Amino acid sequence: VPKFLHIKASREGESRCYFTLNQGFNRSNKLSRYIVIRSQLAGTGILDATNSLSEIKPSPKFRGVCFYSMTVMAGVLPFGILIVAHPLALIFDPYKTKFYNLIPKLWATASIAPFFDIELEGLENLPPQNAPAVYVSNHQSIIDFYPLLTLGRSFKFIGKNTVFLYPGIGWAMYILGMIPVKRMDIRSHLEAVRRCMDLVRNGASVFFFPEGTRSKDGKLGDFKKGAFTVAAKTGVPVIPMTLIGTGEIMPAGMEHVVNSGSVKLIIHKPIKGNDPEILRQLARNTILDTLSIEAQKKKRLS
Repeated sequence: VPKFLHIKASREGESRCYFTLNQGFNRSNKLSRYIVIRSQLAGTGILDATNSLSEIKPSPKFRGVCFYSMTVMAGVLPFGILIVAHPLALIFDPYKTKFYNLIPKLWATASIAPFFDIELEGLENLPPQNAPAVYVSNHQSIIDFYPLLTLGRSFKFIGKNTVFLYPGIGWAMYILGMIPVKRMDIRSHLEAVRRCMDLVRNGASVFFFPEGTRSKDGKLGDFKKGAFTVAAKTGVPVIPMTLIGTGEIMPAGMEHVVNSGSVKLIIHKPIKGNDPEILRQLARNTILDTLSIEAQKKKRLS
């Protein structure tokens, strides 16, 4: 325990505390004989006080509020355009609604740009814009459809019927021709599959989350046959896609937060066939293997 303590203000506005063990105060000020305690923020002596203000990051909850605010603001003009253009689209392009491709893409890009980056891989595997296909992807978060919309494709999503009741986004989904489905209702699912086959036969593309719901732990769930039945009966290819990172940015059950991070969307080569079960297995194995490879890459980098 030191017997003598001396505190001296330096010319740089820092405070310094020198003490020696079992000795009197040494006026020679040789730092090799002293322990120096420095406080750079008003002499508080708090360890975290040395962190610069520029390193302070907004909380995930605050980012969540900002994200939803940006989503609403970015959607005001596009939603107005959709309302005005919808009657013309129903007359001249009731199935593909190619006119709408750019609007959802711009809205999704503007909504997520301030919060996370998107890396797209395998764009060469996408079929031509006018070629109908069945797109499938893993499902980790409610923000999954944002990266998918940035592709600018005119596929129709299948969504939970209650989402269509939300002001703004639900109405936009209805105008864009998305297909509502009731959970745990077999007739509703069969009707959705029938509508999808009708759309595909008329030149449109459809999109499925074949797991049926979001993954709670990041693991890939079992795939339902609906999407692959549509592909097999209409003869169009299945385009598997793997989403990586959305579950960490907004985990299932934590829709009020937006964590920092990035998203990777990988488009795989098309799969064709007339057996729904084989298509289902091939698509799931493709996504499962990709998730495993990406997880190993992340583990090596950490």
